[in-house]
Amino acid sequence: MIARLLVVFTAGALTACAITRGPDVSGEARGSTKAAIAEVLSAQVEAWNRGDLETFMDGYWNSSDLVFTSGGRVQRGWQTTLDRYRAAYGERTDTMGRLTFNDLEVHELERESAWALGRWRLDTDAGPRGGIFSLVFRRIDGHWLIVHDHTTESTPES
Repeated sequence: MIARLLVVFTAGALTACAITRGPDVSGEARGSTKAAIAEVLSAQVEAWNRGDLETFMDGYWNSSDLVFTSGGRVQRGWQTTLDRYRAAYGERTDTMGRLTFNDLEVHELERESAWALGRWRLDTDAGPRGGIFSLVFRRIDGHWLIVHDHTTESTPES
């Protein structure tokens, strides 16, 4: 009797785990997610290096719920983030410098969310700046968008 109850309980527990586990994300789907997020970041670099902040911001969720954390401050909202970039860097290539991202890692959390870690470098007339970023992405209306950006500045690597 106990053995039979154990079998029934185990089967029920396994079924519950299978149901609540969520969708399985195949290696191919993970690869396409990584490629799509890398493409978003590449488009941001290209837009930045053209002095096009509006297109650079296309990589961010256009929402008042966007979170941007840097320099010990938390700011919220797409417009606030754009205004912060404008105030800090201007909107011309000579004031914005040349941006590069490297050491990019993308980790899928589930089908509609992922996080990325990488290094940024900005070469300007005043000298290089750089640091590390961690980004949370969500797929919204079929587009991978940054919903949370945490960027730190440190001495850039050579």
